[in-house]
Amino acid sequence: MNARRSQPSANLFAAAGLEQDAPRPLPEALRPAKLSDVVGQDSILGADGALTRMLETRMLGSLIFWGPPGTGKTTVARLLADATELHFEQISAVFSGVADLKKVFDAARARREMGKGTLLFVDEVHRFNRAQQDSFLPVMEDGTVVLVGATTENPSFELNAALLSRARVLVFQSLDSVAIEKLFARAEEVQGRKLPLDDEARAALARMADGDGRAALTLVEEVWRAARADEVFDAAQLQDILQRRAPIYDKSADGHYNLISALHKSVRGSDPDAALYYLSRMLDAGEAPLFLARRIVRMAIEDIGLADPQALVVANAAKDAYDFLGSPEGELAIAQAVIYLATAPKSNAAYSAFGAAMRSAKENGSLLPPKHILNSPTKLMKSEGYGAGYEYDHDTPDAFSGQDYFPEAMGRQQFYDPPERGFEREIRKRLDYWAKLRKDKQG
Repeated sequence: MNARRSQPSANLFAAAGLEQDAPRPLPEALRPAKLSDVVGQDSILGADGALTRMLETRMLGSLIFWGPPGTGKTTVARLLADATELHFEQISAVFSGVADLKKVFDAARARREMGKGTLLFVDEVHRFNRAQQDSFLPVMEDGTVVLVGATTENPSFELNAALLSRARVLVFQSLDSVAIEKLFARAEEVQGRKLPLDDEARAALARMADGDGRAALTLVEEVWRAARADEVFDAAQLQDILQRRAPIYDKSADGHYNLISALHKSVRGSDPDAALYYLSRMLDAGEAPLFLARRIVRMAIEDIGLADPQALVVANAAKDAYDFLGSPEGELAIAQAVIYLATAPKSNAAYSAFGAAMRSAKENGSLLPPKHILNSPTKLMKSEGYGAGYEYDHDTPDAFSGQDYFPEAMGRQQFYDPPERGFEREIRKRLDYWAKLRKDKQG
């Protein structure tokens, strides 16, 4: 009976020339219609933002948008195409191959011949392999497309240097609580009703979004679906109804930096139990495991160094294992690396030596190396003493000539001072032995 009644209603809409749209998800219904509606990206879209300046000059170049999910990368790309009157074309590296790219490029060339440019938005651009990334270079260089690539991964590690050299990287930030609240207010305005939450629950809902605007609006829909007439949820009820809880800390605020600092200092302090506790807290709060893996690599370099050269190998292997296994299995590899680093001998000698060498390089950057260690490919350079007196270390006893390699005006310097710990104990023995040989050779 209900089915019979629905048919005339549909016919009435058709007869009136009206289309009856299916309900759209809230994130789609609230997608910004102009760049000024985008929230949380003032460093890019504010009065002095990079994109604002580009649009003022009408000189839009190829771009890489780097940032977490739900921060507006796709939306901004669409609005850029509108603002610059370019045809918007979107592909995903997850679902596209070489044949798809060729079709897109051919269509863009045909469009260009008719006087219309193309903004090509490539989602997950880092998923393309090196050869596929190289295929973008010719069409970027000749202006066939303005490339806008989106990635959640560090472009420095995931994209070709050639591609990066032809595009500007713009960083999208996770949405803070102020930006999330703007989305809540906009949703309430469009829907004509308030969220059935008390102040504490509203703040908890914002934290549950975890900086993701799309997730924030999806959560808003879930709340409205769950609420009965005149019902107002507190934070505990909200958690029960949504079957999720707010992150233990805001990854963009103090809690994030406090816990990563606690993890780092626990590893440095050789306390594997405390280190595992802070690692687990961050994982439980939804921290990106690859962020933690990168920080663990840094710990291996900064706090262990050559006291245990395997530390860096283990840390990198943990990162690769997580890449291969994903969550939750890959998290065990990160935990294993944390235990290894916390129990390894500690040394910041290499870290300190590099810092001292960098300071010296800035102060003495104009000094030339001594002539005896310079090549002499021409007769003139040879006549000027280039390469004169150089001893090939492998032809000397102990494969050690004992020559000085610093610029003469500096004299010998010592930056690296290994401690008597771990493998660096062996390195110190070698350095002491070479120092004795050097002294004996120089009389």
